[in-house]
Amino acid sequence: MAQKVGNQTFVLDRKVYWKEGVCIVGPKEKEGPLGKYFDQKENEDFGEDTWEKAEARFVEATYAKLLAKSQINENMVDCIFAGDLLNQCIATGNGLKKNGRPYFGLYGACSTMAESLILASLLIDGGGVNNAVCLTSSNFASAEKQFRFPMELGNQRAPDAQWTVTGAGACLLSSNNPEESCPVIVSVTPGKMVDYEVKDVNNMGAAMAPAAAFTIQAHLSDLNLSPDYYDMIVTGDLGITGKKLCMEVLKKNGLDIDMKDCGEMIFDPEKQGTCAGGSGCACSAVVLNGYILRKLREAAINKVLFVATGALMSPVSTKQGESIIGIAHAVSIQNM
Repeated sequence: MAQKVGNQTFVLDRKVYWKEGVCIVGPKEKEGPLGKYFDQKENEDFGEDTWEKAEARFVEATYAKLLAKSQINENMVDCIFAGDLLNQCIATGNGLKKNGRPYFGLYGACSTMAESLILASLLIDGGGVNNAVCLTSSNFASAEKQFRFPMELGNQRAPDAQWTVTGAGACLLSSNNPEESCPVIVSVTPGKMVDYEVKDVNNMGAAMAPAAAFTIQAHLSDLNLSPDYYDMIVTGDLGITGKKLCMEVLKKNGLDIDMKDCGEMIFDPEKQGTCAGGSGCACSAVVLNGYILRKLREAAINKVLFVATGALMSPVSTKQGESIIGIAHAVSIQNM
């Protein structure tokens, strides 16, 4: 059973194997710097007549691809941890409603991938679950429609704004020792909510950056680790602006870290016009299950601290002038 170490980190006692990961993305993501690491490309509308239905199709197709790639019988999936950005997680619900497996709907905003990994890992470590699927999605058009402006208005984007990633990422975690070596989740650090009174919905990186910095600091402090213990410390989707702010906060607290960010990596902002980079639940999910998984399997990296970040806001809270709460969850993944 997992043991709590320090203030907020849990070290797993049982090996939790990251057996497989898949990701399906839209055209813009496939054309970006990491395009070759993504499994499949689909149009943003996925042949549907609404953006919400399109996102549900991304979820459905990604889940099916994960089962096929993992060569696992669906009945062996004990539960699914999944969510998205839309109200009541309708994309996830509609995309998974036909599979008949136990389902936990999560809303951690863009931190949902790490949140699902933490919850699934702790249940597997406790012995109650053997196989769990973690999945999340987002769609540029459905997110813009809900949180900002309808696409038809053609609003100009602010320099600090981020481009919501279209796609879905999923992975299979298991207690069963695989025939071939695969990465293992070693420890997890659930994040705390942080509110720095940021109210600009076009600058979510600023709202999430302090939460990311504090979670990274807590993880390293709890386990008495130096930053160079990890080959890669990667945040979820702070983007270019948020990453700089996060590094500044860390430096003020005595940690000079050359970190990476999924939102900064997934697009070429100059060539693709994505301003401060990528965002959305799918941003960290597809980078994790595409690029990072490949690098771990190639042993190009062996220890990764994955810190997905989320802006806990809603259209209602934004219209009422409420500040944006930031959250960040950390997962330590290593080759063993």
